Amino acid sequence: MPEYGYFLSCEQYGPAELVEQARMAEQAGFEALWISDHYHPWNDAQGQSAFVWSVIGALSEAVSLPIETAVTCPTVRMHPAVVAQAAATSAVMTEGRFRLGVGSGEALNEHILGDRWPPAHVRLEMLEEAIQVMRRLFTGEEVDHHGTYYTVENARLYTVPDEPVPIDVSGFGPKATSLAARVGDGYITMMPDEEMVTQYRKGGGGAKLVSGGTKVCFGADREECVRTVHELWYNEQLPGEMGQVLPTPRHFEQLEPLVTEDMVRQNVVCGDDADQHVATLREFADAGFDRVYVNQIGADQRGFFDFYRTKVLPQLPR
Repeated sequence: MPEYGYFLSCEQYGPAELVEQARMAEQAGFEALWISDHYHPWNDAQGQSAFVWSVIGALSEAVSLPIETAVTCPTVRMHPAVVAQAAATSAVMTEGRFRLGVGSGEALNEHILGDRWPPAHVRLEMLEEAIQVMRRLFTGEEVDHHGTYYTVENARLYTVPDEPVPIDVSGFGPKATSLAARVGDGYITMMPDEEMVTQYRKGGGGAKLVSGGTKVCFGADREECVRTVHELWYNEQLPGEMGQVLPTPRHFEQLEPLVTEDMVRQNVVCGDDADQHVATLREFADAGFDRVYVNQIGADQRGFFDFYRTKVLPQLPR
């Protein structure tokens, strides 16, 4: 049966708010935390984008829950040797409760240093090499690496956890899922897609951790919730590869007219019908996920956590 976690959104809330949400999540009965890793929000209405590694440090002192980035791109904006140091320190601070979720990234966050944004197949090659570099550094031994995309010379992490940091790989299509199965300690995807889970497990993932997540908007007025989602997270309804290739929040804002409120009604759980919230999370359980994370889009965070503590989590298979 799955564990249920809370998904902290660095794009929508500042550091202090994220820490308080983590406390409320633990009190409500959530069993783990995801936290996003962005340089920019998806649009200016979201309005935040804190440095995730600073927030993780605060979370390590505020809660006792496992914490995972969902997800970090260790290939362009940050060199994998630097990400490895950040992840190893996070694991030490959380006493081994940290997992590093990684993915091939989005231009929105990764192009900021002026680097060329590579095509998808190159991004996956870079991700695989980055994982190799980080795994070697997690041993605490000195590393020299001269690869296709990265060079590391005389690098050694002195602050490392007792066990290497687990690296979970995000995948939304067959190629990325195949990479996750080959090189990941776990698999991350955002849709309750049983076929992808099956591909991962049969492709080499076996019984390793499979995690998924979804966004909801709790509130007494369903239509107000729909408007809130449409204002803040319309980007989730955009088709194709736009989420990976658009470079700035204003480019996403230019596409907002493509997303209608009806699309939100059809695809996002809005309102206070507990059965709808339960049904959405059960889809992940039925598809074979081990952990399911949920994010509250609306402003009523206290109401959301009370609602899930009393009405939703008690109904879920655990």
